[in-house]
Amino acid sequence: MEDRKDFEFKRFCRKNILAILGFSSIMAVVALIAVGISQHKPLPENAKYGIVLDAGSSHTSMYIYKWPAEKMNDTGVVHQTEECKIQGPGISKYAHKLDEIENYLYECMERAKEVIPSSQHSETPVYLGATAGMRLLRMENEGIADKILDVISTTLSSYPFDFQGARIITGQEEGAYGWITINYLMEKFIKKSNWYGLLAQGSYQQETYGALDLGGASTQITFVPPKMEPVESPDNSLQFRLYGQDYTIYTHSFLCYGKDQALWQKLAKDIEDTSNGVLKDPCFHFGYERVVNVSDLYKTPCTKRFEKTLPFHEFHIQGVGNYQQCHQSILQLFNTSYCPYSQCAFNGIFLPPLQGDFGAFSAFYFVMNFLNLTSKSSLENVRQKMESFCSTPWEEIKTSFDGVKGKYLSEYCFSGIYILSLLLQGYNFTASSWKNIHFMGKIDGSDAGWTLGYMLNLTNMIPAEYPVSKPFSHSTYVFLMVLFSLILVAVIVTALFIFHKPSSFWKEMI
Repeated sequence: MEDRKDFEFKRFCRKNILAILGFSSIMAVVALIAVGISQHKPLPENAKYGIVLDAGSSHTSMYIYKWPAEKMNDTGVVHQTEECKIQGPGISKYAHKLDEIENYLYECMERAKEVIPSSQHSETPVYLGATAGMRLLRMENEGIADKILDVISTTLSSYPFDFQGARIITGQEEGAYGWITINYLMEKFIKKSNWYGLLAQGSYQQETYGALDLGGASTQITFVPPKMEPVESPDNSLQFRLYGQDYTIYTHSFLCYGKDQALWQKLAKDIEDTSNGVLKDPCFHFGYERVVNVSDLYKTPCTKRFEKTLPFHEFHIQGVGNYQQCHQSILQLFNTSYCPYSQCAFNGIFLPPLQGDFGAFSAFYFVMNFLNLTSKSSLENVRQKMESFCSTPWEEIKTSFDGVKGKYLSEYCFSGIYILSLLLQGYNFTASSWKNIHFMGKIDGSDAGWTLGYMLNLTNMIPAEYPVSKPFSHSTYVFLMVLFSLILVAVIVTALFIFHKPSSFWKEMI
């Protein structure tokens, strides 16, 4: 009777062990096949394209963007694939040269035809957004501004792309689109996935970056401020719903406070105190000289508040190269004598307390990068470097930067001090919050700026998930393949041992 029970027990154990081994081997094989197929499944290669022309005050640039066609609405993984700088000034300078606009755009638009496959031309949207230079021209002469846009529209419509329009965007739009671009590229909107591909549960909102944009004619500051109740300046507040999250952002564009127009303002202010037509300017290097026509000085709406009748038609700039004096002269451009709100930037414009990190791009980056000041260093160190640069004589500067055009080279001293003044006295950054400013040129190959955010908005390309990519990283893939292979080997070895030495095995079992 005892032998019968032993036999039944052995039989029961054998059946269960064989079932477990069989199931384990099948699962290991299935897992190996699944991981292999998933990892080597080809990613979609079909792509769509979009073109945005950034018509700034000093120049125009064309950007070509690309994204996987199969994922246009649910991921919209957009990246910049080409940049083309159009030779010549900003489009506002073509007010009396309308017949030259076609040639102006020709080279870059032909480049777009080469980069984008011909089969995609008719589906590729083209947008042109004009910024502060055209805003100023529209203030002077709306009819001429409209004519320029009409000629541009006719020209761009002649290309085989899907032209979607040319328009002057508002300063508020420029700031908001720049903010979207920075946070899109920094992946501050995207819902992150865990390693097996499921979206993380719960509602998690990452802290966003603020956006600092500086052009030739305007500057924008945009960020998510601390919660404000009530909102003190509704005109500076925008609401977005992105990726299932609500954002209330502060944004303001200061027209006439781009670096080029700020320089014209400073010159118009300073020349009031001269009577002999010679301006000793601390913002230019010692030994530098330039002749400026008074008519050019007062041509822009930005200098109208300083306009007066002068006893000369041109004046001579003579560089002095003094950081402190230049800084004091620039500060006079910012009117901080009144503030109708709890806190202001300058000129009576509301500015809430700064919060978080900021990406500073466009001229913020170009100027500071030229001066080698984009790396993380203390504010005091930045000031010392700027003071040293500005006090260097002009002849030495020309020798050190031989390949840089003289007009641009001569203005880096002013532009650098202006940026410091704008950020510290204009926007209320401090020595402690200076570390929160990150000067950005490109992020993962895409230019930091408003154009990507503009296209994302107009094409409804804001993504909700991570980009299409391999399910596993290489290391994770190798680990899983080795793990499941070892499981399969262990099962086979165990089965072979059981079947080749059944007696000894069952003795151990009892």
